[in-house]
Amino acid sequence: MSASKSTSKIESPLLKPLSMSITKFPEEITILPEFLVRTARIWPEREAYRWYDYPTNGWVSVTWREFSERVLRWRKAFARMGLKKGDKVSMLLPSSIDALTFDQAALANGLVPVPLHASDTAGSSRYILNDSESKFLVTVSLARWHSLADSGDDLKHLERVVFTNDTDTGTTFDHISYGGLEEWLATGNDVTELPPPPAPSDLAAIVYTSGTTGRPKGVMLTHRNIVTNVRQTWNVVEATEEDVILSYLPLSHTFERTVGYYLGVASGAALVFSRGVSQLRDDLTEARPTLMSSVPRVYEQFYNHLMTVRGKMSAKKTFFFDWTREIGWRRFCRQNDLSVPKSVRGFMDNFMWGYLNRRVAAPVREFFGGRMRMMFSGGAALNQSVAQFFLGMGLPMLQAYGLTETSPVLSICRPIANHPTTVGEPVAWTEARLGENDELQVRGPQVMVGYFKREVDTKAAFTDDGWFKTGDQADLSDGGRIRIKGRIKEIIVTSTGEKISPVDLEFAVQEDRLFEQVMIIGENRPYIAALVVLRDDKWKALCSDLQLDPNDPSTMGCRDVRNAVLKRIKTATRDFPRYGQPRNVAIVPDVWTVENGLLTPTQKLRRRQISERYAQEIEALYNGQKR
Repeated sequence: MSASKSTSKIESPLLKPLSMSITKFPEEITILPEFLVRTARIWPEREAYRWYDYPTNGWVSVTWREFSERVLRWRKAFARMGLKKGDKVSMLLPSSIDALTFDQAALANGLVPVPLHASDTAGSSRYILNDSESKFLVTVSLARWHSLADSGDDLKHLERVVFTNDTDTGTTFDHISYGGLEEWLATGNDVTELPPPPAPSDLAAIVYTSGTTGRPKGVMLTHRNIVTNVRQTWNVVEATEEDVILSYLPLSHTFERTVGYYLGVASGAALVFSRGVSQLRDDLTEARPTLMSSVPRVYEQFYNHLMTVRGKMSAKKTFFFDWTREIGWRRFCRQNDLSVPKSVRGFMDNFMWGYLNRRVAAPVREFFGGRMRMMFSGGAALNQSVAQFFLGMGLPMLQAYGLTETSPVLSICRPIANHPTTVGEPVAWTEARLGENDELQVRGPQVMVGYFKREVDTKAAFTDDGWFKTGDQADLSDGGRIRIKGRIKEIIVTSTGEKISPVDLEFAVQEDRLFEQVMIIGENRPYIAALVVLRDDKWKALCSDLQLDPNDPSTMGCRDVRNAVLKRIKTATRDFPRYGQPRNVAIVPDVWTVENGLLTPTQKLRRRQISERYAQEIEALYNGQKR
């Protein structure tokens, strides 16, 4: 293991909790289930969770008292099974009231929840069930189970599978008992004694990494890890029982678990489950949340939609729309001690802002419900054009950074002195330093205890003096804020020795709205190239200009098309060094999604899988025809 190249480090200034406007963090709490006990005692009749009920075509909700009663029934059923403290229990569910009930009941009984990714492959889910030694699984239906495993032969630890949407009488097959949720819950009706609570040092979750390369690893997080991280996040957010949190990310994602779910339980805030990304705009309008966490990809989709709306405006409206964005960004820069872009009409900013704020910026804010006080972006780098647009329109977008291994939050931008090119300062009680190759190394109470049954991997994840190695290159020169330069493993080194960050190039290319998705390639190759997915409407317009048929599969490989696309890529990357500019391009027809295995659950590119899927196209880019 490498030693740090520098002994200098950054310590968070927040060594004590900030004062809360309405409520204070309950410092006496040391384990996760105590949050629910406290919140249900203080606000029993306040709304806890809200979701859309499709049978009745309306929103329904439960109070904290009602939710606690649900949790008690699950606790009794777990106790009836005879599960012991530390036993692993898994869930394969969409974000839902059942998923949260499972989690709270398991935690209160001293069990270890293992959340499976609802969009993961059957093979990966089977691997996690076996590797974690899970004895219990709750999933949606028998059909969902059949898609996971044809039989229980290879699931030697599993004892029971419960289906939330099926009511069939239970049966046993291949040593595993199957049955509906209500039937299982009824087994605990006469239980009068519950297990003792866990200790702060006990495991609160084994969360498996998404496995972009190789087999996923089980990250072991304790109650102390996660409770501390909730407190660290609260120091920035100052959440209260008046907040409404919109949740759409999967609960297998630690960012959503901590910043959305657990923060809501701790503060008494209501959490609203979105119906999904496709209906997120409607859910924002109806729920009118005050807090929201998202991955950058979704913010980019909102931005692209608004740019499409802009493209249909009259010349006059387009002029005022762009002027609003320009003034708003300059105002944000002044308020956050950033360099202010110069403009010959900057002297008019204060005079025009009142009008433009009402006519242009306010409707953009209404797009997100009109009450948003904090919007977090995490899980991947945020395109700066997207950040500048929303911040200029008065939306409080804050970047957060962390990893599954750190519960996950390591740093967050603050509402004051928000520098959107960074991921903010380290949260309370967290230290950061740079190691070899500018790798960010951290130390804090939220850092995992290790990988489950992987001592070698655990040892490799830490330096000799106990700092966790994030695998990200960083810069700490901006007043203690952290700027992430890219994943060390993702830095492309060409055969000529040049080093290129693919993410920066990809963002630059996507500034041209012709491009829906971009992946830069060139590792051990003589030059940089690109795989691209084009937006359907822009693709048709390009084909029309070239008098080609957009529906003909051969059109994407046409030399004229590729030359036109490459010309636009070179224009978009003109500010990069020549060696960093793509010199060839392959246009592929299918959008990369979680469902087809080319994006992670947090919408990041699965670079290895994309490279394998389009290996033939990539080879054709380097067949000796230098462009």
